[in-house]
Amino acid sequence: MIKLFSYPRLFAVADNNPFGLKVYAFLRLCGLPFEHAHIFDASQAPRGQLPYIVDDGETIGDSEAIIAHLTRKYDLTLDADLTQAQRDTGHLVRRMLDGLYWVMSYSRWKDPAHWPLFRDAILRTHPEVTAAGMEAAQKYNFERYHYQGIGRFEPAQVYEKGLADLAVLANLIADRDFLFSAAPSSTDAAIYGFLANIYFYDIDTPLKRFIVAHDRLARYCERMQALVTR
Repeated sequence: MIKLFSYPRLFAVADNNPFGLKVYAFLRLCGLPFEHAHIFDASQAPRGQLPYIVDDGETIGDSEAIIAHLTRKYDLTLDADLTQAQRDTGHLVRRMLDGLYWVMSYSRWKDPAHWPLFRDAILRTHPEVTAAGMEAAQKYNFERYHYQGIGRFEPAQVYEKGLADLAVLANLIADRDFLFSAAPSSTDAAIYGFLANIYFYDIDTPLKRFIVAHDRLARYCERMQALVTR
């Protein structure tokens, strides 16, 4: 049995981290049975990062490595019909999402307009988390943002980066049901992991306002949510 270890849920999503939700969505789209363990402590995870899986005693970390492992081992066909050009586009989109991660994280932990709402939502939903623990995590994230670089920008400049990424996604998805065709791919699982962690949050960030204002992205989120939660 596959066991997925990832961060706990928040609002309407099964994982409040986009990379864990990406793996969760992939597993659901492929119909693979798995157990889902929600944890906050990543100290036992490979490289100290969530998500990771344990599959027949083998531990695999990193969302891309997890999906590659599952695809090989279980002969999964979610991406089997993609052309090479579509695979290349998917790779580029997933790398872009890695950059969007920093903007999304900044909107929760760094932006003073939204940090109290995020903090209170975590404390309200997960009583085992303490206010002191959230403050320690915020301090840790501030250091990450500084060394990554995004923490050296003003909020408006940070959001400009993320909104540009969302505009690309809106253009790529256009009026299709999913990124490449009428059926979802592993890249759709990745996109959902990020968009759902913005759109379904009860926190009105500039990122969420963009998705709400672009109906094609909002419909896409609803469509993917229905698939992975059915």
